Amino acid sequence: MDSFKAMRMFVRAVELGSLSAVARELATTQPTVSKVVAGLEAEMGARLLTRTTTALSCTEQGERFYVHARQMIDAYDEAKADVRGLMERPEGRLRVAAPVSFGILHLNAIAHEFMARYPDIEIDLTLNDRFVDLLVEGVDVAFRIGGDLPPDVVARPVATFERTVVASPAYLQAHTKIRRVEDIARHPYLRFAWSAQGDTLALSHRDGRAVSVETRARYTVNNSLAIRESLLAGVGIGLAPDWLVGDLLEHGRLRRVLPAWQASPHRLSVLYPPRRYQPLRARLFIEFATARLGRHSTPRA
Repeated sequence: MDSFKAMRMFVRAVELGSLSAVARELATTQPTVSKVVAGLEAEMGARLLTRTTTALSCTEQGERFYVHARQMIDAYDEAKADVRGLMERPEGRLRVAAPVSFGILHLNAIAHEFMARYPDIEIDLTLNDRFVDLLVEGVDVAFRIGGDLPPDVVARPVATFERTVVASPAYLQAHTKIRRVEDIARHPYLRFAWSAQGDTLALSHRDGRAVSVETRARYTVNNSLAIRESLLAGVGIGLAPDWLVGDLLEHGRLRRVLPAWQASPHRLSVLYPPRRYQPLRARLFIEFATARLGRHSTPRA
């Protein structure tokens, strides 16, 4: 048995969550993939995968083996690319991770545009709001908004986005005018459930003044796309970054409330493993994506 080939199949089975998906990707049959993985399990002397009619998951031994196997495959691919040197072509599979809402609104279109330019590159885009461990999960490029950046990766700033209180024109027309920051407390507030500040809204003015307001959050939700849709529906006001609502502001579907006031900005960073040799496909994607995302940056003057 070709152990390295079997290890690749196992890794892809874990990442795709299906032996059938691996078979389609490799233009082979599901029984063939199943036989190869079974042979790998026999060689290891342990069950690596648990299979049911609807799901595929790792055993405890499988999870440990996946981490090492992913690292070995990456090391081999890196060594092969290093040997090829200047002959390297933009090809191969690129694993990218990003927050859910940001990925849907921005990165999804960028990925398709990038693949159109480089037809021999394939992208696995994983959208997840949890912090991704690039080294353990075999991610080539990740995007992160705010928060502390891990010390074991390379991080580059990409863009900065304003965060202001916004509302729909219909809501503003139907409710009491908001003339001062303190007026916000009297309006139904739409809040992201995981906000570190809770119901407290901290805003700063262009002239340097700072104010904290206790909002009245009748509705909290753990997805920023739901915040976006709720604002559009005119059911309240909320603090939103320009990466989430910039297009709606541009087209007048939402308006800034007290535009001279803003919260601390959202900072977008691109992360990648600290490899000596970065694959060409990763380098190209990083430059391509950061160039496009940087256009939408909205730093406050």
